Amino acid sequence: MVDDIPIGTRRVIEGRERVYYYGYWIRAYDVPENSLEEKKRLIQALTRRLFNHVEHGINVPGERLEEARRAFDSEEDPARRRVKGAMLAGALFNRATQVFTKLVEIQALGVEIRPDNELLRQCGEYLKEALSLGRLVLHRSGEEGIDELWGEPFKAFAFPIQDFYESRYVKIAQTMHAIDAMGEALRHALTAPEFDGIPELVSAFTEAAKAKCETLRTDADLFEVWTTFVVTGEALAGFRPAPTSALAQQDERWMEDGLALLRAGQGLISDVARARVPMPKSAAAFIERCEAFRASRSRRSRRPPPPGVSDDASVQPGRDLPGERPGDELLEAH
Repeated sequence: MVDDIPIGTRRVIEGRERVYYYGYWIRAYDVPENSLEEKKRLIQALTRRLFNHVEHGINVPGERLEEARRAFDSEEDPARRRVKGAMLAGALFNRATQVFTKLVEIQALGVEIRPDNELLRQCGEYLKEALSLGRLVLHRSGEEGIDELWGEPFKAFAFPIQDFYESRYVKIAQTMHAIDAMGEALRHALTAPEFDGIPELVSAFTEAAKAKCETLRTDADLFEVWTTFVVTGEALAGFRPAPTSALAQQDERWMEDGLALLRAGQGLISDVARARVPMPKSAAAFIERCEAFRASRSRRSRRPPPPGVSDDASVQPGRDLPGERPGDELLEAH
């Protein structure tokens, strides 16, 4: 039984070491030494990744921290205050990274940096304040804020690197579960003959997305993993139904809605895989949208036929469509 496998179990599967977390065998990586130098590298990498995934304009230099704070404190308009709060958070992250980098340089000169060092404590305060402002920051796509990603630099600072890596595996497992849930909902929604071939395209893309979210940029397999992710995503987003006879206007509109749903799913799954966070609100909203489209297909199937056309619809009122309906349990946190 899969559920009997202890969390954190490691195995070599098809020549690759993997670690088990909540139903998924995830690529495992060696944990760096728990030193200030390694923490500096980790925090710098996480901060760069953070700014790569959030809205534009908030990567404010640490030197402008006090300016950013004054701008935020003096703003009263809620919409403008949100943006200035996000900019303040960016300045706090950059200031923390600057201070931590200097501490590592001082340590390299042979100066002992004790855990109660004042600059080390100040660095932690910067990161903690930035974390408290994370709710104001949006994903670059405009979707919900991604607090999990926003909190990673603070985790890397506050906890041993071994513990950080373990929390990363938990987050990747949750992300993979969200990808599977959205993929399943999309496959169930687009089962009409007009969308023949979609289930296979969705499955190929979700598998590639899960591989993308578990693979570090330093991995030797990066070139194959990233290429597969891009190509399968393009194939899914570029799907077009086979030419058919003239459709009623409402059928054309329904098909366009289905294609829009497909593109939205491809975009959201891409965002989730690249950020390596589940984005639960956005994922839940997308699954609801898939269910609504699936229900619209059932209503479409029950429409009275045009005059002179026999009604041999395979879906009758009161009967469910084939396939299991994806429910709220798809997004339960592990």
